[in-house]
Amino acid sequence: MADNAEDMITLTGTEQDSGSSHLSGGSPPDAEDLVIANNRAGGIYEATIGGRTAAGLVYREVGSRVILLATSVLPEFRGKGVGARLIGGVLDELRMQGKTATVTCPFATAFVNAHPEWADVLDRRAVRS
Repeated sequence: MADNAEDMITLTGTEQDSGSSHLSGGSPPDAEDLVIANNRAGGIYEATIGGRTAAGLVYREVGSRVILLATSVLPEFRGKGVGARLIGGVLDELRMQGKTATVTCPFATAFVNAHPEWADVLDRRAVRS
């Protein structure tokens, strides 16, 4: 897990502002915050919920391009939108940093193909369909 606060991204559900205890995307009621930390040494973006590791996105950096290699969600968090939130959060962060992403992970490829709002972050020459 990354120890540096500047390597962390915190995502919160939109319903949290309205006082609801449930998040969209089938998140469990106790999953109000998903924290993404960039573990640079391990080459993985790690997602935690309530201090527990929920998912990881393995990557490799080549200049200003980040290659998203593989996504893994722990069994107890599967089917709850955690993987999608992780990928979306990472793509948002890459956009803010002015970086591009090459996607080789099948799950991430399906995600970006279904979500054109991140098209500007993608290096389309290297996206697998």
